[in-house]
Amino acid sequence: MSHIHKSFDRRDFLRATAGTTVALAAASVTGAAATSAAAPNSLSIPKDRIGIQLYSIRDKVSALGFAVVLAELARIGYKEIEFAGYTQSTSILGRQITLPEIRKLLDDHGLRAVGSHVGIGNLRTNLQAELDAAQILGMPHVGTANAPSNVNTVAGYRAAADEFNAWGAAATARGLKLYQHNHAGEFAFATDQPSVRLYDVFFKNTDPRHVYLELDIYWAYVGQYRWPGFDPAAYVRNQPYRYPLFHMKDGDANAANANGFDIVEFGAGDLPYERFVRDIGPRASHVGIWEQDTAPSTLPNPPGSFGAAERSFTALKGLLG
Repeated sequence: MSHIHKSFDRRDFLRATAGTTVALAAASVTGAAATSAAAPNSLSIPKDRIGIQLYSIRDKVSALGFAVVLAELARIGYKEIEFAGYTQSTSILGRQITLPEIRKLLDDHGLRAVGSHVGIGNLRTNLQAELDAAQILGMPHVGTANAPSNVNTVAGYRAAADEFNAWGAAATARGLKLYQHNHAGEFAFATDQPSVRLYDVFFKNTDPRHVYLELDIYWAYVGQYRWPGFDPAAYVRNQPYRYPLFHMKDGDANAANANGFDIVEFGAGDLPYERFVRDIGPRASHVGIWEQDTAPSTLPNPPGSFGAAERSFTALKGLLG
């Protein structure tokens, strides 16, 4: 496995994306004189591309199968689907559903597979098969929700960045984008260098041409609560094209929770989403994916997780409208 040892800072990224930036700037000027004053306030999360992470309704996928679930999500209005595994105990005629069958269900309901969370071990040992699955499903991104490393040192995160650079280059060669999804722990400080934030090590040492990031906004604010000193929106504002996907889950402040917030339906919490979507700027388009980690068995039933999905979709559309 080849490794890329070069560290990429903001100047490296700007050089790598200079052509794209110029093209976007030119496009924004052409025919846009009348609306240029409003451009800085425009949102970069299209309201017609709201997605859902299927982990949020894992009970329904397991009990009802993809056919029923995808039909209901399309009815609610979701457009993008992020997978958390491709079976989740679903079957057709007593056998496991296949990837082409899932793709047909997506197409039949006007849905698009936007990404998938796979185990980091799969990327390490079965990368090409994961890229095959992404292409069968027609999704442009494939990622992991695992931390880059369990070794919370600067060297551990640099070694993880080398791995991700190699996996990302392989994904790029297949026309795909590899991404990493954060939880709170990535925003902790390195155990060997207490002034260095682990997320910054990974961010700086991964190649922006090949490694992308899915910012889980809830967990980023938990990270800010537990390890203060950063602004979640600033990462996106400074390198917007590295963040094709967001996880948009809400949190309700609770000082009794070590994380500072309880996970709640979108719109029922008090995370500063209105400020966040304004502060990230309009320079790139991001897909907003709703997720709620809460165990479905703890939700009011009926309607359970489907009800949370529908109310959260309505709140998200209101935010982005």
